[in-house]
Amino acid sequence: MRAPSDRAVVAPALSAVLAASLLGLFVLPLVALFAYVGWGGFLFAVGDAGFWTSIEFTLLASGIAVGLGLLTGVPLGYLLARYRFRGREVVESIVLVPVVIPHLVVGVALLLLFSPTSPVGAFAQSLGIPVINAIWGVVLVMLYVGASYVVLSSQLAFRAVDPETVDAARSLGATPGEAFATVTLVASARGIATGALLMWARGVSEIGAFLIVAYAILPSPPWFGPVTPPASVYIWNLYNSSAGLLPAASASCLLVLVALAIFLGVRLLDRSGLSTPRGGWLS
Repeated sequence: MRAPSDRAVVAPALSAVLAASLLGLFVLPLVALFAYVGWGGFLFAVGDAGFWTSIEFTLLASGIAVGLGLLTGVPLGYLLARYRFRGREVVESIVLVPVVIPHLVVGVALLLLFSPTSPVGAFAQSLGIPVINAIWGVVLVMLYVGASYVVLSSQLAFRAVDPETVDAARSLGATPGEAFATVTLVASARGIATGALLMWARGVSEIGAFLIVAYAILPSPPWFGPVTPPASVYIWNLYNSSAGLLPAASASCLLVLVALAIFLGVRLLDRSGLSTPRGGWLS
């Protein structure tokens, strides 16, 4: 039997060490967080009604934002994937802008655009859609910082669809709309779902723009609860309060667990094969 070469042994070992280092960086800060909080601090956070109100609001706003992101981002991803047109490179660059600019800048820009004294803000107010310190401000921030992931994931997914499969559906009598819905969209569902999940995660984790546009959310449709900040701002307020680090760390633990539960739920739904005809978006 031929002995394995040094390269065959070293390369997997080096890959394992590098991968373990990155996983350690992901996990060890969370271990330190939960160890610092302890069981008592965790139970205290569980009983914090204000935190759960902020979570309820954040989940509502993020759900609306992801819905709008899919409604607008998927068509743009399809356009970029399937059509060549003048200025296409400019459009692709614009899609990447929210990924690279500081989100405090996003907050300042949205504040200037949707301030009640600006024409756009005054028009939104006249329609009964307040933005500053309202749920629609949070939705706009989440849409701005996260929709790029939906566009990029959709674009890659649509590019991966075999055109011959679509042509076969057309040759069997399917209209362009039917071929898109039954072939292209189904084949792209995995990439679209991944983009939506990334957008949701990015929106929930945002704080910089919230501090400027939506520091405290006043009741307005579709939010009928009490005045509350988004979850990330709530934790920031705890950190800056006289109570010290422990309350902020405890609430952070709960937010991590909520996010982890949602990610695991999506994974389990995906693994069950109930979410897509192909039995998995994310596997």
